[in-house]
Amino acid sequence: MSNNNETNKIAEFTAPGMNEESAKNTIATLDNRMVALIDLQLTLKHIHWNVVGPNFIGVHEMLDPQVEVIRAMTDTIAERIATLGGVPVGTPKSIVDRRSWQDYAIAKGLVKDHLVALDKVYNGINGDHRSAIGKLSELDPVSEDMLISQLADLEQFQWFVRAHLESSTGKLNS
Repeated sequence: MSNNNETNKIAEFTAPGMNEESAKNTIATLDNRMVALIDLQLTLKHIHWNVVGPNFIGVHEMLDPQVEVIRAMTDTIAERIATLGGVPVGTPKSIVDRRSWQDYAIAKGLVKDHLVALDKVYNGINGDHRSAIGKLSELDPVSEDMLISQLADLEQFQWFVRAHLESSTGKLNS
């Protein structure tokens, strides 16, 4: 967390029918997902710019639509945080301060190397989205539903990545 507690709930309201504690916990859960999706957007653009080798163009062109969908997901989460009386903070330093994972390690690299690494990124994003859905099921069904919808797209994007890595027998070549 940043030193200013920027993600703390500061409004004197939340969604009607939701108690303050549920709102606070929902905002914290959504904030974590917002940070992860902002990081994912940037990672996808990084890969888009730095992927080389066989199948370059297919991977290059596959990533931009993912970035656009994930940008929309991020916006939806940020607006939900605000709806609940929270403050969606998306400044670069605040994102780095709040994330709990290591930076993407590959610079310019071959298609397979980037896709193997991206598959691991999606493992983390998708697994954490599932965990957040579990938490939100007790706190806020509206936010839970939002993340369920997002996870369907995120899992499909991971399938697109894995299709480049999968053998004809279904084994992931990593």
